[in-house]
Formats: sequence, C-alpha cells, structure tokens
Amino acid sequence: MVHVELKPVLHVNDEWRRWIAENLLLDGPPQSIYEQMLRAGIPQDEAVQELQQAMASPYIAGAQRLRNRLAKHDWLLDTQRHMNRLRDTEVPRRHKLSRAEFLDAYYTAGRPVIITGMMDDWPAMTRWNLDYFKERCGEREVEIQFGRDSDAQYELRKTAHRKTMPFGDYVEMVRAAGHSNDFYMTAYNEGCNRQALDVLWQDIVQIPEYLSGDGPTQGFLWFGPSGTITPFHHDLTNNFMAQVLGRKRVLLMPACEIAHVYNHEHCFTHVDGRQIDLQRYPGMADVQVLSCTLNPGEVLFLPVGCWHFVEGLDVSVTVSFTNFLWDNDFMAEYPQQQVF
Repeated sequence: MVHVELKPVLHVNDEWRRWIAENLLLDGPPQSIYEQMLRAGIPQDEAVQELQQAMASPYIAGAQRLRNRLAKHDWLLDTQRHMNRLRDTEVPRRHKLSRAEFLDAYYTAGRPVIITGMMDDWPAMTRWNLDYFKERCGEREVEIQFGRDSDAQYELRKTAHRKTMPFGDYVEMVRAAGHSNDFYMTAYNEGCNRQALDVLWQDIVQIPEYLSGDGPTQGFLWFGPSGTITPFHHDLTNNFMAQVLGRKRVLLMPACEIAHVYNHEHCFTHVDGRQIDLQRYPGMADVQVLSCTLNPGEVLFLPVGCWHFVEGLDVSVTVSFTNFLWDNDFMAEYPQQQVF
C-alpha cells in the first residue's frame, strides 16, 4: 500500500481519487484504504461511496488489464534476476579482452566487466596530475557542478548547479578540499569544457579495440576530490569508465532489478548507495548489488540500464565513452513520460 502525506480535507478531491486508484491497483486492502481516509478526516459515508465507485469503475478495470501486462513483463525480468544469482557476484577483471569476446560475453549480454591493460599507451597515465592540469589549462574558463551539498536532489537539478571559473582555481579547490561532494566536474559540463580542455584530450587514446575512432577523440571528463558521489542511476547507453587518476568505488545493480529499486523519476532512485535503508526501501533486501573498486588504468564496462552508484575514494579523474563500434542508440523507445 502506498502511504503518502495527503493533506486532511473535508471531502475527497482528485488527488485522493488518484491515491485510491493507485492503491487498489497495487492490491491494497480496501479496508486499509478506507481506514486511512477516515483518519484524514473524510466523512464515513463519503469514504465508502468513493471507494465503492472506484472498485466498480471501468477505468480501474482497464488499468488492471494494463497492470496484468506489466506483471508479465516483471515476471520475465524476475526470471533473469534468478539466473543472475547463478553467476559469481564479483565483477570480473579481464586483461586486454579481445573485441570478439567483449562483444559476445559482455556487450550483447549486458554484463559488467573491468578491462585492464587497454590504457597503457595513454600519455595521460604518466602526465596527468594537478600541477600538469594547472600548467596546461589553468587560465581556461571551465564549468563545474557547484553547491551540491545544499540540495539532496543535486543530480536531478544539475542545471541549477552550474558554475564557471578558471580551471586553475578549480584545481586548487580540489587540492584543498580533502573529502567533499560539494563540487564536481562531470559529463554534464562537457559541452562547455571540451574546447577549454582540448589540450588534455591530446593525452587520450580512443581504445580502437572497442570504440569508433572516426573524427576527434570522443568522451566525457569527470574530475573531483575524494568524496564525490554520483547517486544510483542508469544510463540510456552502454558506457565505458576509464580511470586515469585515483580510485572509485562502484556499486552496480543489473538492469533487470528495475521493479525493485524504487525508480521514481527518469533514470534515478532515492536509494542511497552509501547506506541502503531497508526500512524505507524493503524491496532492496532482495536486490543483487555488486561492488568493485576501479583503479587507475582500468576500464569498467557499464551496460545500458545497469544501475550504478559511484564514489570517489581519492582525488580522481575518469574519462567515459559511449562511441562503441556497435549499436548504442536506445533513446527512440525510451518513455516520454518519466515520472514512475
């Protein structure tokens, strides 16, 4: 049963009718629905009448048919959840994984994997550090995400947290920060930062074994202090996370867990990966959560739809890619209505 704080009213309004319908469709006991209406101050006769009308409504019957179809979809996903538990829970590490095996065993199967040895020829692996960043691009104007600590929904409202400053000033902020999630340079800032940091991209190699090399080097830069958090979410594409500096802790939940992870809006959930609250989110008790540490020189493959939570363990720099050699466009059929 969905428990929400609906303001007490003298009569049932449309918000209450929506709540009644939602709980009936979730198999909420009519008696419990009725009792909560009474506690909110709705007259007994009106509560009975509204509940009876809702239970007899052809609209509810039509919605129930749709719910039946969704239940069939959930059943299919649940079979995959059970099959996943037959696998080792550790994210595998594979050294210089071949293109053919990556495609067959991971890309098309939607399985995460950490690939080692593919960044050995990157100049960034020996050149990149805070002093180098400041020397090469210190005067360039860049955009970051700022003031995140003041907003619990900083990721959903990331547009409101954009701030520009000289890159050298940002480097010094990172150097002095210690442990902080208040500011972070993310992929969302890439549109403003690509040209400003163009000389840094000369230190990146495209990983031609898996990625398309057409045109200039593609990718997104993530740079921040220890303590940066990217909350649980899923991407709409397959992704590579290539770790250059520092380490990151990554929690992963397979895409087929979607019915149990409290996906409330778009590709996000309120579940906090730092401490999963099973009292508030009891469905998470049965969710498969994988954990790994991504070290410098390692590439993590994140399958499309795979839920992930990322925490910077050190001052860290990550480059992410989506320009795979194979189909990676899944936007066309993504739901237009994104409140779930």
